[in-house]
Amino acid sequence: MKPMKCSTGSQPVGAGWRAGATFALLSIATAAFSQVSNYKNIKTPPLRSFTVEQPKRVVLSNGMVIFLQEDHELPLIRGSALIRGGSRDVPADKAGLVQILAGSWRTGGTETRTGDQLDDILESRAARVETTGSEDATRVTIDVLKNDFDFVFPIFVELLQKPAFRQDKIDLAKTQVRTQIARRNDEPQGILQREAQKLGYGADSPYARTAEYATLNNITHEDLIAFHHRFVQPNNIVFGIVGDFDSAAMEKKLRATFESWPRGESAPPPPPVNAQAKPGVYFISKEDVTQANIAAVHPATLLRRDPDYYAVEVMNTILSGGFSGRLMNEIRSKAGLAYGVGGGLSSGWDRPMLFNTFMGTKSQTTIQSVDLLKQEIADLQTKPFTTEELQHAKESILNRYVFTMDSKAKVLNQRQQLEFYGYPADFVQKFQEGIRNVTASDVERVAKKYVHPDQLAILVVGNEKDFEKPLTVAYGRVTPIDITIPEPGGQPAAAAPAKGSSTDARALLNKVRNFVGGQTAIANVQTVREVGTMSLKTPQGPMDVEVENITRFPESHRQVLKTPMGEMTMVSTPDGAFMISPAGPRDLPDSQRQAIRSESKQDMLNVLKNADNPAYTFNIVGTENNAQILEVNADGSTFKWYVDPTSGKPLKKVSQGRMGEQVIEYTEWKNVNGINLPVAFTVTGGANSGTGKMSTIEINPAVDAKLFEKPVAQ
Repeated sequence: MKPMKCSTGSQPVGAGWRAGATFALLSIATAAFSQVSNYKNIKTPPLRSFTVEQPKRVVLSNGMVIFLQEDHELPLIRGSALIRGGSRDVPADKAGLVQILAGSWRTGGTETRTGDQLDDILESRAARVETTGSEDATRVTIDVLKNDFDFVFPIFVELLQKPAFRQDKIDLAKTQVRTQIARRNDEPQGILQREAQKLGYGADSPYARTAEYATLNNITHEDLIAFHHRFVQPNNIVFGIVGDFDSAAMEKKLRATFESWPRGESAPPPPPVNAQAKPGVYFISKEDVTQANIAAVHPATLLRRDPDYYAVEVMNTILSGGFSGRLMNEIRSKAGLAYGVGGGLSSGWDRPMLFNTFMGTKSQTTIQSVDLLKQEIADLQTKPFTTEELQHAKESILNRYVFTMDSKAKVLNQRQQLEFYGYPADFVQKFQEGIRNVTASDVERVAKKYVHPDQLAILVVGNEKDFEKPLTVAYGRVTPIDITIPEPGGQPAAAAPAKGSSTDARALLNKVRNFVGGQTAIANVQTVREVGTMSLKTPQGPMDVEVENITRFPESHRQVLKTPMGEMTMVSTPDGAFMISPAGPRDLPDSQRQAIRSESKQDMLNVLKNADNPAYTFNIVGTENNAQILEVNADGSTFKWYVDPTSGKPLKKVSQGRMGEQVIEYTEWKNVNGINLPVAFTVTGGANSGTGKMSTIEINPAVDAKLFEKPVAQ
């Protein structure tokens, strides 16, 4: 259809109307402002009361609660099963289980169809069935066109009741979580948030635990099945559905589907918080940043059902309600110390949370920022709350309140949450009245009751050498926090215990050393340069990579990767580690630097050069297919060689790293200047798999020392 034309030209009527309306609104606004001398004198009418259509609540005989919300605006149907039981209900030694469960539930498919088959089926209908997990719940969702609901809904039900948790998808989910663990110390904001939770709740609290390599290794297929059987029971589920359907017909369909599902064991109550205040100053060193990130935290006791909840919401808005809040006004606008600052007292649905404020500032103003943040928190108990602050905060809360229920899907989600946590159905409707009734004395009372400046744990993440002065000079005692990522065995690599070498292991090691070239020839190797190609299978797809490695013993390594996305260089020396990419040079995070150094300790020539070093120990731990398994502890970095006991030829290497078990099989060897080295290999496990072959190997070539120096950023 062609657009309608104006009588005076070719502009579409729609566009002309928008332009005209814009100018008209500007004229009205200008006229209104011309009649007042100050914006504060502009009077706004009170908000109109409104009601929203509530979903129909149905309770089945097995305890399952269903909410039905009709919405005929679009031919869509969306539903979600909210299931009690989450990461807080998992034993400490299996932290990460809910992440693995959520990641392998949908992708693992059902008893009758694999996850890949479900992908094809659902994509052909433009439908989605997904699974997620959180601290206190797991969720299975469905999103489908109205006409395809009867086809897709049985898939949703089968996935909810009879998941398969196939092992290959469990392994993939573990790899993804291991990647998150490996990179969790890259960003200072993530470090701050994670460690502030530990300070507030306690490191061993189920509300502050983090997955580790060791806890992931403890999680089995049987654990996922047991968790599903324990929690996915009809009496633990609140199911909500919204969309283009008839409620009576949908209720009949859902009753026919779920009514016969037998009731199971009820989910347990929330684990107790048992948090103890840890006042003081805590520091995490991160030298590759120019900004300090700061948190001030202490335990709290408030729940949303508490009558003080409304006054606390007003207090929080006065403290950090956008640009009008005290924190932004004083710390950003007036002092110019931070781009972002905020926080307040959190109110939990079914367990207490924390008082937590946070900010970031340039390193040179760290002490000044900590002092001002502490002062603003203390002012909550001493600085009067003005009438203007109170009015603005209440209006802000009430004005944005409507956007929490401006769609039927949001209304449904609210009712699900209230049912899930055992709150009355009219809790949200009473919210407006509760906020309107808050007085300045109420805010003053809750600030003194719940905010405790003397209990604050102050956490600073940054590069202390750039601070105005050391934290110990400013605050006395400062407690350092070690964020080293433990290796799979549960201890940091540097702390791995060394075992004494056995006589049989020393004999086998000597065979390996003689096969490679002998003690004297190996000791004379100072530098090795390798050039080759690798064909990888990555999570993003197949990839061919050109590789150049230069190893300068004992502790310097340079690797250049030429990939389809561009060239990248990584360098590690005793003085540090850095990467050069198209974006320029930058220092590598501690986690990546440690990973590179751990891997360099496992280099074949490096191990053989250190055969007599007490920090390197060797033990035979078994046999497999006539190969002896030599366990190597290379100064805290452990792996296994599978060795031909007759010739001493290494057949493969097995290591347990951040991405799981990795196996490197040596498929071809070459003698270079009297040194036998593997030139072709296959890699399985870990993040990537594939094959590689070195076309060039040089022993003791001339290498420019500048290759190991970090270039100056342009």
